[in-house]
Amino acid sequence: MNGIDVNKAKAVTLVQKPAIFRETRPGMDVTRILFPTHQELHLSLRPLPGEKPDEMVRRLAAILRERNASIVRHEVFGSISVCSETLHTLRRELNGVDWPVTWVEGSAPISGGISGMHIFAVAGTPVDTICQEGEPVGRIFSDGCFKHCLLGGISSSKQYALKADQCREVLERLADILSEAGMDVTNVVRTWFFLDDIFGWYGDFNRVRNEFFHQKKVFNGLVPASTGIGGRNPAGNALVAGVWAVQPDSEFATVREVISPLQCPAAKYGGAFSRAILMRGGGLQRLLVSGTASIEPGGQSMHGGDLTKQIEMSMAVTQAILKSCGFDFEDVIRATGYFRDWHDAPSPGLRGGQCRQSVIVQTDICRPELLFEIELDAVLAV
Repeated sequence: MNGIDVNKAKAVTLVQKPAIFRETRPGMDVTRILFPTHQELHLSLRPLPGEKPDEMVRRLAAILRERNASIVRHEVFGSISVCSETLHTLRRELNGVDWPVTWVEGSAPISGGISGMHIFAVAGTPVDTICQEGEPVGRIFSDGCFKHCLLGGISSSKQYALKADQCREVLERLADILSEAGMDVTNVVRTWFFLDDIFGWYGDFNRVRNEFFHQKKVFNGLVPASTGIGGRNPAGNALVAGVWAVQPDSEFATVREVISPLQCPAAKYGGAFSRAILMRGGGLQRLLVSGTASIEPGGQSMHGGDLTKQIEMSMAVTQAILKSCGFDFEDVIRATGYFRDWHDAPSPGLRGGQCRQSVIVQTDICRPELLFEIELDAVLAV
């Protein structure tokens, strides 16, 4: 190879700092991360005034074609009544939908029926699709430091089974799909669980998840960051789930739990999740922050009935997590603010506009007294 040490050349490429570019378009925030070999595209879309779902989809399709990008994770918050129409338009505009879509009803009284979308897409690197029964359930790609497996839209096949039994089936399905990708549950760094009638069975959900994590020895290692929130799904099942799992491909790749400076570990009150997870590799740090609400260090809810104080506390806790790893709100590439009452939600963004790449959703939080919760991802070149 003309005297070139291939391993050293690869190492230099892996640690080269990526370039991060941000752009705001009408109804859309865009973050592009340019690596030496490929790029990532992180999009947050909100409806323009009077915009219909098919028009929103065309905006999405245009930027994906512009960047020749493939979706690896897609979250839609909107009325179930427009789900079929929206997916039909997606198929038409992009010649099919070969990625999983996680659709959650955000019951906001908005024109068009969609509160917003989050999209994670990549270009310049191969993307593989995992299908079950002819339907896409996951996508796999490598960034040179990590092999990533992102699953979405996972629900039970037994719509009329007990909710706890549906939950158990969903968790087993997640494990089976990860196995197809050459991974297991201990590779999971992030989970999303959207529960229909969350107040009616949140205790059962936590019990089943804890049992499953014990069975799979998750508590012996890294416990993933997570969001557990209310939300109906088009299938009418008890819950729909999503997962992000990673496998280090390089000595430069590391994953660790991040402790919240202002809250106790969730395990102290029975929660099976980490407050945040930090991934580092390829010159990039990714911080995945769990759903965060107004909960004091001992695990009790604070400021019941006072939305303003709940938002202030949740954002302060979130910012403390960010700063503990060298981040701040300007580094956020995806944020979802969950509100019990849509009319209480700020506009256009959270934290006075600092948390720019955000979507706001009306739904139930995990405790009846909680009025607000936020989850987010952030990136930083290092």
